[in-house]
Amino acid sequence: MLLPLQELVTILSRSHADRNVYPSAGVLFVHVLEREYFKGEFPPYPKAGDPSNDPITFNTNLKGYPDRPGWLRYIQRTPHSDGVLYGSPTAEHIGKPTVIEITAYNRRTFETARHNLVINIKAAEEFPLPYQAEFYIKNMNVEEMLASEVLGDFLGAVKNVWQPERLNAINITSALDRGGRVPLPINNLKEGVYVMVGADVPFSSCLREVESPHNQLRCSQEMEPVISCDKKFRAQFHIDWCKISLVDINKVVPVYVTRPEPGTGILPEFGEYKPPSESLKSRDYFSDFLVTLAVPSAVALVLFFILGYTMCCRREGVEKRNMQTPDIQLVHHSSIQKSTKELRSMSKNREISWPLSTLPVFNPVSGEVVPPIHPDNYETTSMPL
Repeated sequence: MLLPLQELVTILSRSHADRNVYPSAGVLFVHVLEREYFKGEFPPYPKAGDPSNDPITFNTNLKGYPDRPGWLRYIQRTPHSDGVLYGSPTAEHIGKPTVIEITAYNRRTFETARHNLVINIKAAEEFPLPYQAEFYIKNMNVEEMLASEVLGDFLGAVKNVWQPERLNAINITSALDRGGRVPLPINNLKEGVYVMVGADVPFSSCLREVESPHNQLRCSQEMEPVISCDKKFRAQFHIDWCKISLVDINKVVPVYVTRPEPGTGILPEFGEYKPPSESLKSRDYFSDFLVTLAVPSAVALVLFFILGYTMCCRREGVEKRNMQTPDIQLVHHSSIQKSTKELRSMSKNREISWPLSTLPVFNPVSGEVVPPIHPDNYETTSMPL
């Protein structure tokens, strides 16, 4: 059956021209994948719906490979928020164009749009910056910190405290990537984010305060250290000063790891391969059968007969027990049994007053006498008092 023309839908995928960006090595690179930019690239969809709020997700990968480069990360919190590519390129990527394929998926119409992002990494003026500090901010998520306004406010606060001539954000890492736990969805808790910045002048006295013995002792006792410049961050950024890291790369001792020389990748010559002979010797499995099944079965059968003989054939019985018991003990036991039976018969025949719960009850309405609960031949020995 042919469908009407208006019900025929074609899922299209559009590919657009490459987009070039030029980040610097050793400096934080942030590229926002805006949903508004891709909405106009999807073809019109004939079904009803609000196209301005379509859920859109992104997939990013290095061209020709299933994943992104190691230095580049991607995050998108929900299908209704923008995606962000971020990372810190290293010196080994300078001069090597990195082509990232970006595919946008419209989750309502199932359409796709694709374009390439060409990352041309260039050398920085001073790479790397000699003094690097890493801050842990507790009240931020990574996508919030990557916003240009928030990151600019943080760098401004650091510059006010540090007073460098050059200050760059080097890298941003989510606390979850450092082994942190996912926060509970209460009290507006955040994941936390590590922000590394670099400068060209030594660390200020305020940043050095965390290294004092008094503050180190407070950190070991899980107490907040006393930092004089914390008030310059506190209005917007809650910094865990116990987790701050100050690194002077001029004093870092380089570690050289000796690597073995790579080979040619060709296996050495071992001669001609000789497969095993087709005439294999026959093998007798009777001994294996005896060891595996026959011997354990025989041992289990012997143990079964011993157990059966002990339980069934060596029972003493009442007669043998009486023969081995002294007469005086048997007479004593028999007298106890007779006395017990006599006391029980006497207790049944004794006359005692019946409890009130067993006496006849007079019904004031009908005038009848209700019979007792128990009959006359009820055993009085078990009667409650």
